[in-house]
Amino acid sequence: MSEINKYYTSSYEESRTTFRQHLTTIQKKWPEATLSTKSIGEEADNTIDIIFSEARTRNEQIVFMTSGEHGIEGYAGGSVIHLFVEEYIDKIDPDTTGICIVHALNPWGMRHYRRVTENNVDLNRNYIYNSTAVPEDINENYAKESDLFLPNGKLEDINKEKTHLFAQLGKGIADEGYQGIKKAKGMGQFEFERGVYYGGKAEEESAVYLKELQRKLLSLFDRVIHMDWHTALGPTNEVTAVISEHDPREEEEIKADYQMKNIQKFSPKKVKGDSTNHFFKLKNEEYPATHLFSALFEFGTFGTGKRAELRELTTIVLENQLYWEGAEKEKDRQWVLEEFQNMFYPEETEWRESVLKEARLAIENVLTKEGILH
Repeated sequence: MSEINKYYTSSYEESRTTFRQHLTTIQKKWPEATLSTKSIGEEADNTIDIIFSEARTRNEQIVFMTSGEHGIEGYAGGSVIHLFVEEYIDKIDPDTTGICIVHALNPWGMRHYRRVTENNVDLNRNYIYNSTAVPEDINENYAKESDLFLPNGKLEDINKEKTHLFAQLGKGIADEGYQGIKKAKGMGQFEFERGVYYGGKAEEESAVYLKELQRKLLSLFDRVIHMDWHTALGPTNEVTAVISEHDPREEEEIKADYQMKNIQKFSPKKVKGDSTNHFFKLKNEEYPATHLFSALFEFGTFGTGKRAELRELTTIVLENQLYWEGAEKEKDRQWVLEEFQNMFYPEETEWRESVLKEARLAIENVLTKEGILH
């Protein structure tokens, strides 16, 4: 329980304060390290915070960690970065290795316990390398099932809403097949501004900021090792590394390299606007000599399989509907918000302990294999 009290926070401000305090610890190894803040959006005091330092002697490599791309997921991400600073930076050689850690890429979403930005944008569908190459109506599966994915009035009775939604999901699965529903949500969409998985019609400030940071690190270092912390996907209480097909290795080879049980590769053709895809595209096009490892690390909550997939999609749709349309009953509003938190930041001791345990596994295996930890 003491570790949970130490590493986990309940508000954006508390998490950010803890992050900023890491500067003192990091400066003991990297005296030139600096803390920078970037104000994001219209709401006052929402910031992306970054602690950065080049290597002290020569920029051979850098360890790069990001969190909070999906707002509410930044609480677990901030906890893992806290763990990393306390337990692992003493095992890194500052003469040859730089450090870059980022808190709350989506500060508005983190502050308000939402996954999306204040513009309803799924930030991890907003990093388009060539925006003219992605038509608005690219997601045919989503358009066919738009009634399922768009808000359709105030929540009047949560039990009826769930029954109706499951009926729609069942119809969607019958019409398009289970894979059709998965493709619809995985691809992201660029047509419906109030719909779920919306990638936006323009670049979000956070996306512009991260893309500039990606370019900076690729230009400064020979090797960039990037770990991006997320929650929800994969087996419950386990970590899953989600890696772009730009990485030429097969899943089994990656599992062997990093001694990780759960590896999932995805195609840029099936997921548009993902940050790691953009990172690899930028590296391949402009910095081909630079070595890049970049992956999302997901701490699973609902589990895997069709039942978990339906629960996940139901939760996303109902939370979006609640945000736009509201609820008639306070108990229904609370049920949706609690289910949403259960999906992305559960309060259960077992889950929070598993995040720390699985984070240690991922950090040690990846950073040792990549030559960061000694």
